[in-house]
Amino acid sequence: MKVFKFGGASVKDAQGIENVFNVLQKVGHENVLLVISAMGKTTNALEVVVKNYMDKSAELQSSIQEVKKYHNQILLDLFEEETHEVFFAVNKLFTDLESFLKNNKSPNYSFVYDQVVSMGEILSTTIVSHYFNYRGLHNEWTDVREFIKTDTTYRDAVVDWEQTQQNIAKNIKKKTLIITQGFLGSDENNFTTTLGREGSDYTAAIFAYCLNAESVTIWKDVPGVLNADPRYFDNAILLNQISYREAIELAFYGATVIHPKTLQPLQRKEIPLYVKSFLNPLLPGTSVSKGADLEPHTSCYIVKKNQLLISLSSLDFSFIMEENISEIFSLLHKYKMKVHLIQNSAISFSVCADDKFGNFTELKSILDRKFKVTYNENVSLYTIRHFTDKSAKAIAQDKDILVRQVSRETMQIVAKDKLVSE
Repeated sequence: MKVFKFGGASVKDAQGIENVFNVLQKVGHENVLLVISAMGKTTNALEVVVKNYMDKSAELQSSIQEVKKYHNQILLDLFEEETHEVFFAVNKLFTDLESFLKNNKSPNYSFVYDQVVSMGEILSTTIVSHYFNYRGLHNEWTDVREFIKTDTTYRDAVVDWEQTQQNIAKNIKKKTLIITQGFLGSDENNFTTTLGREGSDYTAAIFAYCLNAESVTIWKDVPGVLNADPRYFDNAILLNQISYREAIELAFYGATVIHPKTLQPLQRKEIPLYVKSFLNPLLPGTSVSKGADLEPHTSCYIVKKNQLLISLSSLDFSFIMEENISEIFSLLHKYKMKVHLIQNSAISFSVCADDKFGNFTELKSILDRKFKVTYNENVSLYTIRHFTDKSAKAIAQDKDILVRQVSRETMQIVAKDKLVSE
């Protein structure tokens, strides 16, 4: 069985959905499990719904209407008859969403987030499944929440691999086209959970692992894995082949083409991963498998924007020892700060981290009790894998560098965009 994953950009409008249909006609669809993300920027739009709901904002209904209007336009563009059953199916999903918001009693933001934002994937797969059947491509719509079971860490759930593997091995029918959702799972009480932003790639890897799949293909709007993000770097080149190890390194440092958690289950069973263009589906793209680290061998550039550089020093000029570092990391973990770089000296300790849950203010109030805390918001972390003198000079040019760190294969710098310190 093959696993295909199509992200939000590939199904952002009616033309995109028609293109996915055409891609499957070209590359084959028998014995394929199709993982699909929410359409376009729907996840962002539903995050606004969550915020308005939690803030008791008067804008709640209008934010829901925006999501409705967007999906309804796609339906009108895809289906000739407004009496088609897909219109009723989609309308029921919005009724379910509004019913949840009306009856929910939980004040837990992350719980509400998962119940609401998950609607994006349910909507997209419902529409795509109906459209494929409408065009004569028979498929089975499958609710991923019946298969991928997790704990109750809402917004960043941990997969229960044993239960998930049993569910998938027993109940996934082969020899047919299956359409399911990325990003989602459910806990033991069948409440929806999510696997973290960009978790649809991870969903594809979970199914591939549990099905002993032949391969996973991630379909993108780029020709494959590039050595740099073309939004930030000129003259990015296509990498034809990457080893699992190199891909995991790139993902760890923040390369966004492949989700960090995606690679580990695939590597364990040596299931090849392909990254291909949904605009040119017959081109080879990039293969990720056991073998040569990089082909061609070249410097790879990664940038992470909107980072937080936190520097701690002891109040009495004493050394920051192992017990201090252990306590600091425990707090970073507790407040869900994703650390990307560490640097320490005798009396100071710095981390470059991602405050994706907005917990830094609370964390700082705790750290202030024991340390002098300085910080810079909105900094950028630049990483070069397989750097050369030329690439190192180019990346450092015209930047106000706060931290520089070099190892045998990797150079990282933290550069200041906007200073906020105290």
